Amino acid sequence: MEQEIQRIKDSALADLQDVETEEELQELRVKYLGKKGMLTKVLRGMGKVPAEMRPQLGQLANEVRQLLEGELDKRLAVLQEKEKERKIAKEAIDVTLPGRPAAGGHKHPLTIVLQEIKDIFTTIGFEVAEGPEIEYDYYNFESLNIPKGHPARDMQDSFYITDEVLLRTHTSPVQIRVLEERVPDLPVRIIAPGK
Repeated sequence: MEQEIQRIKDSALADLQDVETEEELQELRVKYLGKKGMLTKVLRGMGKVPAEMRPQLGQLANEVRQLLEGELDKRLAVLQEKEKERKIAKEAIDVTLPGRPAAGGHKHPLTIVLQEIKDIFTTIGFEVAEGPEIEYDYYNFESLNIPKGHPARDMQDSFYITDEVLLRTHTSPVQIRVLEERVPDLPVRIIAPGK
């Protein structure tokens, strides 16, 4: 029986050298160490061995089992490392290659229309005026005769930053600012596109 255990060990180690995939390795593990494996069959036959030989043969069989399990685990680690290297090589990217050119963008349709409107008005003598989008209460409401308490001043209609400063709710404050700047040069021809 001792020769049988040695033969199984030598055979398993020889077969282990030919294994190239994890599937083959699993088949080898089952062949030698599985429930119906060669070494398991030998261990089941220990009942037929004389009692004085059992401890020695049991120890040898366990040593062979541990050796084979260790070698199988080492081979598995080698195969997994090879597989990882293969994947890395397959997915390798040459960083020296030129990149893809960026796709050309285009203007938003509203931007195009707004520019066309500005062009039309400037060709007939109007100026394009712009003003701040954060505006004083005076320019946004008072100068346009919108008194305190008017529904347009409600908090749900106007976004106040402080009591006297808010986000502009219309473009009329731009007109007020232009008129203040050009009082002696009236009349004024402007457009005030914006938010």
